[in-house]
Amino acid sequence: MASAILTFRVSPFSGIDPKLKPRFRAERLASGDDNLSVYSVNGGAGSVMEEKEKKGSFLNGGNGSLKPRIEQKMVKKRVCEELEVLWDDGYGTKTVKDYLIAAEEMIKPDGGPPRWFCPVECGQPINDSPLLLFLPGLDGVGMGLILHHKALGKVFKVQCLHIPVQDRTPFEGLVKLVEEAIRLEHTSRPNTPIYLVGDSFGGCLALAVAARNPTIDLVLILANPATSFGRSQLQPLFPILEAFPDGLHVTIPYLLSLVMGEPVKMATVGIEGRLSPLQKIEQLSGNLTALLPLLSGMANIIPKETLVWKLKLLKTASAYTNSRLHAVKAEVLVLASDKDNMLPSQDEAQRLMNSLSNCKVRRFKDNGHTLLLEDSLNLLTIIKGTCKYRHSKKHDFIADFVPPSMSEFKYAFDEVAGYIRFASGSAMFSTMEDGKIVQGLAGVPNEGPVLLVGYHMLMGLELSCLIEAFLREKKIMVRGIAHPELFWGKLQSSSNEFAFSDWVKVMGALPVTANYLFKALSTKSHVLLYPGGAREALHYKGEEYKLFWPEQPEFVRMAARFGATIVPFGTVGEDDIAELVLDYNDWMKIPVINERIKESIRDGIRIRDETDGEVGNQQLFIPGMLPKIPGRFYYLFGKPIKLKGREDLTKNREDANDLYLQVKSEVEQCIDYLLKKREEDPYRSIIDRTIYGALYSSVDQVPAFKP
Repeated sequence: MASAILTFRVSPFSGIDPKLKPRFRAERLASGDDNLSVYSVNGGAGSVMEEKEKKGSFLNGGNGSLKPRIEQKMVKKRVCEELEVLWDDGYGTKTVKDYLIAAEEMIKPDGGPPRWFCPVECGQPINDSPLLLFLPGLDGVGMGLILHHKALGKVFKVQCLHIPVQDRTPFEGLVKLVEEAIRLEHTSRPNTPIYLVGDSFGGCLALAVAARNPTIDLVLILANPATSFGRSQLQPLFPILEAFPDGLHVTIPYLLSLVMGEPVKMATVGIEGRLSPLQKIEQLSGNLTALLPLLSGMANIIPKETLVWKLKLLKTASAYTNSRLHAVKAEVLVLASDKDNMLPSQDEAQRLMNSLSNCKVRRFKDNGHTLLLEDSLNLLTIIKGTCKYRHSKKHDFIADFVPPSMSEFKYAFDEVAGYIRFASGSAMFSTMEDGKIVQGLAGVPNEGPVLLVGYHMLMGLELSCLIEAFLREKKIMVRGIAHPELFWGKLQSSSNEFAFSDWVKVMGALPVTANYLFKALSTKSHVLLYPGGAREALHYKGEEYKLFWPEQPEFVRMAARFGATIVPFGTVGEDDIAELVLDYNDWMKIPVINERIKESIRDGIRIRDETDGEVGNQQLFIPGMLPKIPGRFYYLFGKPIKLKGREDLTKNREDANDLYLQVKSEVEQCIDYLLKKREEDPYRSIIDRTIYGALYSSVDQVPAFKP
């Protein structure tokens, strides 16, 4: 593998003088080897690149340009119009090994000051992308996002801060450097947020900048911020490091690598979850073998004099930032590792959440201090799942939606929902326009707007398999209308881990409001609607496969307004997976538990009252279920009902109600059909499906009954 060659050309404007405006751009330099990643950071008077700009050979803008620009007026496109569903985000193609190779090239002394650069892998972002500044940790190299460059570069204009090894700029000087960059960008685009991703020491830097600029719209993503440096587990060892003999300093990098990160998590990056255990072990062993020899390079990245200086800088940064936390008004997301052996990051995350006015926390229980270089989740996935990605003052679930990438698709449906997919062995059927029922989704229109209207099984067990099938078979993103509790209630805040409520947002869920249904249909999306909502998903004993729809036919009128196609569908199989043993009535008979449920409902009403319709009347609880030896889920999508040219339904309530009852009736017919036909399926049992899959094909290709 060829090493990365990184070339810097530094102008006077890249220093830390606040009177000078930094102007930097990334350029791919000519190279005889296409595999070489070549970086150039330059700008200002006297640079080669500036001369080329004068001749018109470089465009204003591009990924990471901090240069003020006059943008042409154009109609803004939604992110999902510029990115394909299941796009390649590159996650897993770069590892910590690539970081160490790149760092070795970047640390070569050039006598220059701290500066910004844009990695080549970031490429060209989509239109109107916000600026993202990466503030590095103790190493100062600026390549800490190397696992995430390609993904972030699609939707952000990425700039990374590089602090040379021999640089001794004080903390306030670095604060002013970052401050100049954000003020310049804010002047150019005052209504667009600016993102600061701070890793460890960079977290202190980001918070300090935010405290000094409360009127600028900043979004801070902090990975194990070093604001807790004063409480570090390693405080007693720091004086020993200063007195360590020069001859033995070469051992420090190995010790630091074990303390700062989880080597196994680093080596796990890029290993697919679908592989067999033996294949995973073989790849892990190979990755570890390749990684360990490179750790000696850490001695060059952080030589003894630099390490002593950085520890003092960390102490100053922590004290400076903590004294100004009260002034931070920015939107903050803290990513905390439970196995951080350098800082008490888990406790610090809780402290910051209590101290800051607008702060969320996501915990990663298996990761160490170097979270962004370890196998966990794509950083862009975390930003999307916590609704932090936006182009304006407020996150919009339609305009700011980034379609799932291929790596997100694999992780979500192999790791997160892998068990339910395997256990349910979902069989999909659809109805063609001539009324013929076929296996697969061929009968569902490819062109939107399409409104899928159906029955909600117990606990919404059918959801993940349905979304996965549309993505796998048709590459269509189905936007599910979901309960507001997933977005604003206790369900999304009860756990600080990146969990189910975050993944539903990554996979396109929308809050159940008329406004978002309107927007989704107006953008010709495929929308998933359950009129029965939580009442069906949390039904009582003996109510399986019974519809609980409201009386208002509003979704029919909305669909008619946009000429949408309604596809009624039924699902069965909940009684093949689990038995409902405790419903709402049973729970309410149990002391203590009934009070907890009532309290939860009371707290939830305040949130749900902000929405329209019957949502506020639904009682939320977790039903008690006993698992069974899994059977199978079946889906039948009925004959499409085209409403193009039926604008009369928006005014004629009687006709709209008749069509509403027709859709409801067809959903019931789909359910009845599946309940009858599943008795003919020779592979209804998971045992039969597993044997067939082992002998002939994958689980996704196991046949079912003949329609």
